[in-house]
Amino acid sequence: METPKVLKDMASELGKSVKPDSLPLISAETSNEYVTKRVANERPVLKKNTKSAAKLKAGYTKEKRMFEISQMVLFTLLQTTVSALVVVYFRKESFSAFIMSLVFGALLADFMSGLVHWGADTWGSVDIPIVGQAFIRPFREHHVDPVAMTRHDIVETNGDNCFLANTVLLPMIYWCYTGGESWITENHSLLVFTATFTIYVCLTNQIHKWSHMVSGVPRGVKMLQDLHVILPRPHHHVHHISPHETYFCITGGWLNYPLEKVQFFQGLEFVIEALTGYKPREDDQKWLKGE
Repeated sequence: METPKVLKDMASELGKSVKPDSLPLISAETSNEYVTKRVANERPVLKKNTKSAAKLKAGYTKEKRMFEISQMVLFTLLQTTVSALVVVYFRKESFSAFIMSLVFGALLADFMSGLVHWGADTWGSVDIPIVGQAFIRPFREHHVDPVAMTRHDIVETNGDNCFLANTVLLPMIYWCYTGGESWITENHSLLVFTATFTIYVCLTNQIHKWSHMVSGVPRGVKMLQDLHVILPRPHHHVHHISPHETYFCITGGWLNYPLEKVQFFQGLEFVIEALTGYKPREDDQKWLKGE
C-alpha cells in the first residue's frame, strides 16, 4: 500500500527539523549544561502583562473555588484509603517491585504533567465552554503574570490537580472493593504505582509554584530542588523563554531534557498543524501581546 503524499511530506519536513547533533546519543551535553546555556543566552520572560493578567484573574469564580475545595477533600479521603492499603498489604518479598512502582509512578506523573501542560499552553482558548475558563485560563494567566501563582493559596494552587488525581483514584478504589483481598494482594504493585502517581500529580502545581518563588521556599523544599528530586527553579526558567515551546514537564522535570532532544512536542505540533491547520500557541501569544 502506497504511503499518502501528505504523510510523506510531513515526514520529510519533520526530518529536516530534527538536527542530528541534537539527538541525545550524539550530543555529550548534560541536562544541567543545556539549562545553563539556554537561560544565559535567551532570557526567560518573567515580566507581568498587567492588562491581560487582570482579565484572566477575574475568571477565577466562587463556583470554581467550591469545586476545587470539594476535589481536595475527596482526594484526601481517596489517597488515604489507597495508601493505607499499600501499607497493610506490603510484603517484604515484593520490595523490588515496590521500588520499581515508585520510580515508574513518579516518571509517569512527570510525563503527564508535561503532556497536560503542553496541551493547555499550546491549543484551545479561554472561550471554550467550561474547559476554557476552568482549565485553560490558569495557563494563560501564568504566562502573562508568571509570579501570580506564588500569591495563590493552597486551594487555588492544588484544586485542579486533585481533580485529575481523583479520576485515577476512584476506579482504583472501585476495583479494590469489588476484587477484595485477593485482588489487592495480586495487584499490590499497581496500588503502589497509583499512590505514587497520584501523589505527584496532586503536588505538581505546588512544586511548580515553589519553582517561581524567589523567597519563602521551605528549607527542605529547597534541598529537594537542589537534588532535582522535584523541579528546580533554573530548570523551569527554560520553559519561560518566549514563545514557551519547550520544557513542559513540571513535576520533577526529569523528562524535559530527553523529550527536548528528540523534539517530542515539536513533532506532535507539526503533525497536528499539518492535519488541522491550527497553529500552536496562537491564543497564548494573543494574551502575551495584550490583544
